[in-house]
Amino acid sequence: MQETDFSYLNELNNVQRQAVETIDGPVMVIAGPGSGKTRVLTYRIAHLLKLGIAPWNILALTFTNKAAKEMKERIESKVGSDAYKVWMGTFHSIFARILRVEAHRIGYPNDFTIYDADDTKSLLKEIIKSMNLDIKTYNPATIRARISKAKSNLITPKAYAANEELLSYDRMQRVPMTHDIYQKYYDRCIRAGAMDFDDLLLQMFRLLYLNPDNIREKYQKLFRYVMVDEFQDTNHLQYEIVKLFVNFEDSPNNICIVGDDAQSIYSFRGATIENILQFQHDYPNVKIFKLEQNYRSTNYIVQAANQLILNNTKQIQKKIWTEQIGGSKIKIFKALTDREEGRKIIDLILEHKMRNHLKNSEIAILYRTNAQSRIFEEYLRRANIPYRIYGGMSFYQRKEIKDILAYMRLVVNPKDDEAFKRIVNYPKRGIGNKVMEQLLASAEKNNISLYESCFDAELTPRARKLINEFIRLIEGMRDKNKNGNAYETVSYIVKASKIADLLAVENTIESQSRLENINGLLNGVQEFVENDEFLGEEIIVNRDLPAYIQHISLLTDLDESDKETKDVITLMSVHLAKGLEFNSIFVVGLEENLFPSYLSMNDPDAIEEERRLFYVAITRAKQYLTLSYCNNRYQYGQIRSNDPSRFLEEIPEESLDTMSALLINPPKEFDKPKILGGLKPQKLKSSNFESKVDISNFKADNPNSLSTGMRVLHIKFGKGTILNIEGSSTNKVAKIKFDEIKDEEKRIVLRFAKLQIIDS
Repeated sequence: MQETDFSYLNELNNVQRQAVETIDGPVMVIAGPGSGKTRVLTYRIAHLLKLGIAPWNILALTFTNKAAKEMKERIESKVGSDAYKVWMGTFHSIFARILRVEAHRIGYPNDFTIYDADDTKSLLKEIIKSMNLDIKTYNPATIRARISKAKSNLITPKAYAANEELLSYDRMQRVPMTHDIYQKYYDRCIRAGAMDFDDLLLQMFRLLYLNPDNIREKYQKLFRYVMVDEFQDTNHLQYEIVKLFVNFEDSPNNICIVGDDAQSIYSFRGATIENILQFQHDYPNVKIFKLEQNYRSTNYIVQAANQLILNNTKQIQKKIWTEQIGGSKIKIFKALTDREEGRKIIDLILEHKMRNHLKNSEIAILYRTNAQSRIFEEYLRRANIPYRIYGGMSFYQRKEIKDILAYMRLVVNPKDDEAFKRIVNYPKRGIGNKVMEQLLASAEKNNISLYESCFDAELTPRARKLINEFIRLIEGMRDKNKNGNAYETVSYIVKASKIADLLAVENTIESQSRLENINGLLNGVQEFVENDEFLGEEIIVNRDLPAYIQHISLLTDLDESDKETKDVITLMSVHLAKGLEFNSIFVVGLEENLFPSYLSMNDPDAIEEERRLFYVAITRAKQYLTLSYCNNRYQYGQIRSNDPSRFLEEIPEESLDTMSALLINPPKEFDKPKILGGLKPQKLKSSNFESKVDISNFKADNPNSLSTGMRVLHIKFGKGTILNIEGSSTNKVAKIKFDEIKDEEKRIVLRFAKLQIIDS
């Protein structure tokens, strides 16, 4: 008889090996960042197979198809094709597979339809209309999110209707009929033989809980060994299903969970950290293995992560360590504005590439909200550095941005048919396909644009009324454009189009992100109007809407050019960065109300999740970690002062380079202003600070009072002398020689200059 080869176990460290070899009873593997979590999972399954456990007796639940695929491939390399006979996949895919066989037992056909998000919203819209409810008040996307949250917490329609807390919340939100909509939606799905994604979990629970024909015992016997990856990301319903597989009379409780409470960052999806924190209570005889050796990061980064997470009260104690001693300390820098932050980050990236010989693909910029990508995209393009938005799209390619850009284009050029087609019925105003066909026919017949055809096309009285309302909308925007600068016009467009109102009513995580992007666009337009450095050295005399659209066109025209390039800088939100690693990480926008998010400010649990999110961000870095914040950031079209994030002060001084330590813990002889750890810029002579003046004492003078020969002060460039002034009226351009800029004179549009007259 051939002896089984277990030599693969020698590839594991001691704790990993113990976790792999402990196959009986409940096991909890707490895996710190970069500690080989996936290795433990895959080797454990491979070990079970090597011990003779049938592959179909193993259930391994993951959160992504990609993770399941990678693990199967790794297992195959150890044990062969049996890897593909293991029940391994996402919660949804595994449960859908079971329900395809068993759904008839709970009133569904086995060939049930799976509704996607659009199907669900369409059905909800139909139900809301049938109940004669206001579709704007009972927004289908909002109601869908509400129902999804209920299902994830095991709340059926009847339980919802009996829960006074939920009903009271709905009354407060002015949607008291939500429970009735939920019941009708639930009934309609059963009638249609359909399940949405949440039903794949809820109906799986019902199947096991109701236990028709002893179906629960069937799967308890089948799944002798149950494993769950990323357990900290499970919601209440997922954990309850897992318990039904594992908990029964005389059960050996062969369940192994792998996760890290310090990386629980998905509460907005329904995940609850309580599952992993309570696991020991549910299984008192659990064997716990802590993977504390980090193979990814240097000691300075690991040390900072350890110290940071100690500030959370809800956690399983562990101390991550690494054998990678030395390396670069963590750098923190502050900028005066978010635009300066963007420019400095790209300057540092260029320096990184040259000094440390890093490829673009080894560098990532992480931010808290997707709207922050805009400034970094612009400066990367200026520097001709290729990049990609991980898991998303470029700022100016996002739907809500393209919608508003289409309004802007039509306002400037009413003959733009593509812009017209995009927004003539968005937000929906009842202008359907039939009306569009009539407008197209009129435009073709008279050789005119679609907008021009709106004035002359033969339409029904109802269609004429709708088109006239659209004409009034666009003409109002065009009138605003005649008298306002780009920011004033775009602000009016956003308000008049009601796109932002539509997203605000929707009130979902996705709509909130889209609103942030729209505010990001407004911030960009305001910067364009006020910032004299836009487009490098080019002087933009007119800061109107046509000039801004041209500026945007120069940016969006480059969107396709770098798609074939693999060596790119990665930009992404911190949530998407989980599970990834890069040699050099830049975590940006570390300010109160941004990171941590303003939504978390009054909730201690939410602040702890924000801290875990920051923990995830910094532990993505292998060698180099740079953190940044700015004192002033454009928000809602205005410059707002922000305090640095509280998380910066929680990084140990010994992990920081000298200048960064000074920024966070200034010596007593310095005056410490209100902002956390900040120093007055004029007291530090450092390349980290680009402001040449104390902005608290700066006051710009009226541009009309400026003349040739005057001494002036500029926030960024410092003191200088006006050499001459050209142009007339609002288009005056001053040539200024600044004292600290050698061999160069700056040309600045005076109405945007922000100059203070000084005596000397």
